[in-house]
Amino acid sequence: LVPPKSTDRQADLQTRGRIVGTMPETLLVIPCFDEARRLRTEVFSQFLQDDPDTDLLFVDDGSRDKTLEILNSLAEGARGRVTVLSQSANRGKAEAVRVGMNHAIAQGARFAGYFDADLATPLSELPRLRSVLEGNDEIEMVFGSRVQLLGRNIQRRPLRHYLGRVFATVASEVLGLAVYDTQCGAKLFRLGPQVQALFAEPFLSNWVFDVELIARWRAAESSGDAAPANRVIYELPVDEWADVAGSKVRAADFARALVEIWRIRQRYLGGRKRRAAP
Repeated sequence: LVPPKSTDRQADLQTRGRIVGTMPETLLVIPCFDEARRLRTEVFSQFLQDDPDTDLLFVDDGSRDKTLEILNSLAEGARGRVTVLSQSANRGKAEAVRVGMNHAIAQGARFAGYFDADLATPLSELPRLRSVLEGNDEIEMVFGSRVQLLGRNIQRRPLRHYLGRVFATVASEVLGLAVYDTQCGAKLFRLGPQVQALFAEPFLSNWVFDVELIARWRAAESSGDAAPANRVIYELPVDEWADVAGSKVRAADFARALVEIWRIRQRYLGGRKRRAAP
């Protein structure tokens, strides 16, 4: 794995936002595609007031509605704490996240991650994710995990829950890791060289690129270039998560996701299941 160069930028990106040299500790990437009806700009604005250590980076993925207009308006009123990257064509969530993460890397953020634009995982979970990284220098990645436990508010449609459990079982077998939830849209990373390398190349998968991130780490681990994944990846059960109306994920996408997992296995894991290090 080779860390991405800071000059690796998409030619069709237009940028507006924070002045270079005033990067906060954490930069949160929000990929957006046709989100005009679901963007809760007042929630994002309030979050910026509540968390002075975090700035927001929205990546508009070629939206056809007024998403970009809304994001630009939010940036104008945020005093440099909101950046908007605009891709002229839709390239999918995986590439939008990768572009945003590489921007955070180039800007020198200490931590960066991504949440879904619909805020199915509320922004209040971000400080909890960050506290894991701050409390243990060995942890490189913190993944939110949707676990229905007493005292937590996890609202998930039954079909998506059961398909998710099947998918998680398959992903665990392929990766050789006891990972509970690869697809929760709340993740935060420590931007060291090895994590930077995970975002250097475009993803094979657009639907399950989160699994591909782990597979890339496992490949580096296998070659002796990275610490064992089960020591650097931490799953944190979120306190709150809710299905939001208008989700672009459908049950039919389950079959496509399984095909993509097979491709990931062939590309990074040599077609063999790898066991987690003790």
